[in-house]
Amino acid sequence: MNKTLLDHINLPKDLRQLKQADLPQLAQELRNYIINIVATKEGHLGASLGVIELTIALHYVFNTPNDKLIWDVGHQAYGHKLLTGRKEVFETNRQLNGISGFPKRSESEYDTFGVGHSSTSISATLGMAIASQLNGEDKHHIAVIGDASIASGMAFEGLNHAGVTDANLLVILNDNAIGIDPSVGALKQYLTNVKKGTEKQDNIFEALNFNYSGPIDGHDIPLLISELRRLKTIKGAKFLHIITTKGKGLKQAELDQVKYHAPGKFDANTGELIVKSNANQPPKFQDVFGETIVELALKNDKIVGITPAMPTGSSLKYMMDTIPNRAFDVGIAEQHAVTLAAGMATQGLIPFCNIYSTFLQRAYDQVIHDVALQNLPVIFCLDRAGLVGEDGATHHGVFDLAYLNCIPNMVIFAPSNAIALRNIMYTVQLGIDFPIAIRYPRGRGRLLNWKKPFETIEIGKGNCIKSGNDIAILSIGTILKNVEDAIALTETNESIGCYDMQFVKPLDENLLHRIFTKYKAIITIEDGAIIGGFASSILAFANTHQYKQRIVTLGIKDQFIEHGSVSQLQKLQQLDTLSVKKAIEELLLFINNN
Repeated sequence: MNKTLLDHINLPKDLRQLKQADLPQLAQELRNYIINIVATKEGHLGASLGVIELTIALHYVFNTPNDKLIWDVGHQAYGHKLLTGRKEVFETNRQLNGISGFPKRSESEYDTFGVGHSSTSISATLGMAIASQLNGEDKHHIAVIGDASIASGMAFEGLNHAGVTDANLLVILNDNAIGIDPSVGALKQYLTNVKKGTEKQDNIFEALNFNYSGPIDGHDIPLLISELRRLKTIKGAKFLHIITTKGKGLKQAELDQVKYHAPGKFDANTGELIVKSNANQPPKFQDVFGETIVELALKNDKIVGITPAMPTGSSLKYMMDTIPNRAFDVGIAEQHAVTLAAGMATQGLIPFCNIYSTFLQRAYDQVIHDVALQNLPVIFCLDRAGLVGEDGATHHGVFDLAYLNCIPNMVIFAPSNAIALRNIMYTVQLGIDFPIAIRYPRGRGRLLNWKKPFETIEIGKGNCIKSGNDIAILSIGTILKNVEDAIALTETNESIGCYDMQFVKPLDENLLHRIFTKYKAIITIEDGAIIGGFASSILAFANTHQYKQRIVTLGIKDQFIEHGSVSQLQKLQQLDTLSVKKAIEELLLFINNN
């Protein structure tokens, strides 16, 4: 078998030994390598294929890692990882104990900043550039950001500051007109006009005091190298606008850029997806949300839907397709999404603000200041709550119960199944006078027959799933399925009571008093951080009312959880069925011995 160029490259210093004429061949080899691995191991595909030439040119021209290279979000960094010492372990990408799907400082000195959420690159790179100035160091600092990410408020905060410094900073705009879904907003149209040469206004980046160049072809390696070398000689804030195609080099990924952002398994030779049959499978929770909001909105013209750049991932696209004038993709702008919803709520609309749990963290002040403080009836639908799997620490939605729990006026509901999700959505659109967060996980539930007639849910009311004599398990959300399975495996299951509490706030105190009066010991379980979350509320209730039972708390420990499958991560956190069964049996043994 013939050796490839890539076989000889382990670090960027090896890359720099190649002749420039060899780099297009290396680009093809990198693409093939990524395609072959991702086809079977899964991961993000289109973004990395789109920046192969840029990745090669950056490491060829700049002296990384001394020169600092920061990738915004990091979906596009697979080529970077292959060129920076991780080729031999790339097949472990996103797997338990393998390398991360995103740049990560602890993984490589070439990963100069940990990323996973968008629009952080310019601020971080500027911080490094200013630090180099203060330390008297002669370094280059490069931020690579996409056209969807640069529209975020944080990116403009970074640009605004950088423009009044003389820091040695290069911002590269990777303009492919798409993030995960197609880019939206006025800035997208501006960039389109720039590319067409029809933009007659002052260049917005030059107006911010950047030395602007471009747009240029981001797949032309000689042109990229020439321009990067020129920009190395220019001091201060610089801006290079490049045009790329997401999914470049794989026909299907170019034609369907949304689906091939993270396509799952596919045929590496043809690009055709290996489609799993969804027949007789329960729906994804995101689709339960998407179908239900359309069903409700067709009958209630006050309902509006909002998502920050995740219409496909959240399934708000169903409403955007059916009732487009009442469904809004606001781009990567979580803060704006929340305050937009607040403004709508003041005028009598019923806003369903649909944001991934991990991304609502980016709008925490707006949740407090613009929604809760004014007690506005905004409905937060938090998708991807709990452990999300292979995307890892940057994407797990494990903090929402805790960070929302301390906010006055906020009601927090976690449905245990698809029917409960439908019913709470139906209930709140009938009229509420408080904000509510409804959090549900990534993936599928268990119910096939879920489109039942709507029923109202009493706010703050829990349910008894099974009565018992000795131990009561208090569950919140879809982790209930693990509890039910564990109880079924326990020999003395008549001793165990099971309760779906539904609401973290307000707690069903009447039900809790009955539980604490009846049972000898309590187990709480949640797929969120134990500190500050559901367990903390139960412990506070017991302390306030001077209950003395032993209380065992199961949930996410005080640590950031890395990547792996959901089942693997649940096992590591002792939240899987067998771990719950073990906790029950140990508590029964404690009761019997005391």
